Amino acid sequence: MTADGVAPGNSAQVGSPDFRARHEICAGACCFGSPSTKKLVAVTTESMYKRIFPQLLLTSVSLFLLVTPTFSQETLPDLVRRVKPQVVAIATYDAEGEALMTGSGFFVRPGQVVTNLHVIRGARRCEIKTLDGKGKVFAVAGTLAVDEEGDLVLLSVEMPPDRPRASELARVLPDEGETIFVIGNPLKLEGSVTNGIVSAVREVPNVGKIIQITAPISHGNSGSPVFNLKGQVVGIVTFKVTNGQNINLAMGAARVEELRPGQLRPLASLPAKERLDDIAESSYRTGLDSLWLGNYDNAIGYFETATNRNPKRADAWVQVGYCKVKQGKNEEAIRAYQHALQLKPDSEEINNKLGDAYYYAGRMREAIATYSRAAILNPANADAHYNLAVAYFESGNERLALMEAKILQQLDGKLYEKLVSETLMEH
Repeated sequence: MTADGVAPGNSAQVGSPDFRARHEICAGACCFGSPSTKKLVAVTTESMYKRIFPQLLLTSVSLFLLVTPTFSQETLPDLVRRVKPQVVAIATYDAEGEALMTGSGFFVRPGQVVTNLHVIRGARRCEIKTLDGKGKVFAVAGTLAVDEEGDLVLLSVEMPPDRPRASELARVLPDEGETIFVIGNPLKLEGSVTNGIVSAVREVPNVGKIIQITAPISHGNSGSPVFNLKGQVVGIVTFKVTNGQNINLAMGAARVEELRPGQLRPLASLPAKERLDDIAESSYRTGLDSLWLGNYDNAIGYFETATNRNPKRADAWVQVGYCKVKQGKNEEAIRAYQHALQLKPDSEEINNKLGDAYYYAGRMREAIATYSRAAILNPANADAHYNLAVAYFESGNERLALMEAKILQQLDGKLYEKLVSETLMEH
């Protein structure tokens, strides 16, 4: 105790507010009977209540959140049950009625099914079987749209209009590591479900985004939808075998969305096999197969053969430029893209790619000019504004970088967040 009767470490000046408060509490504890004491205790209790109540409320809310179950996320079995009716099994037959091939598909609109083109190529008759209940079989009337390069076809199905079913296509690409699942008909095992993650997302120029997945797929899975955990279709499986190895790949949903129904055509109007007697075309297609797998060193030889055989193939020059950038040969890539741009001067994609080659070559002024050209050709091209924002930022022009970032934020929120995380740009 100190000379004034206060314990060390709790010293308070006599007459100070702290001193008076402590002594008032002690007085209230010892002299509980007088009216003045009761009033003092009430005031003190109210003060303590005001201090303690917010903490008690916060603790109570935290405990409530911990013990309250969350129902916003569907379980995988629930998701499968919900989306399975959107998926179909596909069987094709020749002119004599002999079975040709089986595959998978899914509804994008009532009476319209998407699958891989190679599933129905050469068929004279085709039918789908739904996967709900015991399943029902419906005839395919013909094709409504064909995408040769994307290996996609839109089928018209003869079915009652009172059976509305359509898949929701994801608006954004999945992230690497994101959980996905596939529903299809591998080896005629209808409605099989496999799950895994997205192991990679890569670009194939003139084709789109390719998604590599770990979910097992086999023959019969071609055309299967790849779902995210919201039940949205993020891609469509394309079964490929390279050097005897199954590569689990899917075309991004954006390419599926581009399939617009047109004139109904009979299945027989599709040639039984692609015409690959043209060496430039066959080399180009073989190069694409390697590009799908990310094998740029192997692909470049095929694309260069295609350009040598047909120098007017802008798409082949684009692929040469893309592979050269991946190999770090940026000056050669610039020359290849310039060849392509001479053939298609108003292509926003080629301008974007040429800008990339300038960027990686350290020619920033030319990169900005070329990206700007791409943005002028299509002001809604999010990639062009993203590229411009990065190029301006790295050139030290943060004002223009921020302007492009604001445009990007309106066009593609996910790409905008990627920009912010990469550049640490203030927003």
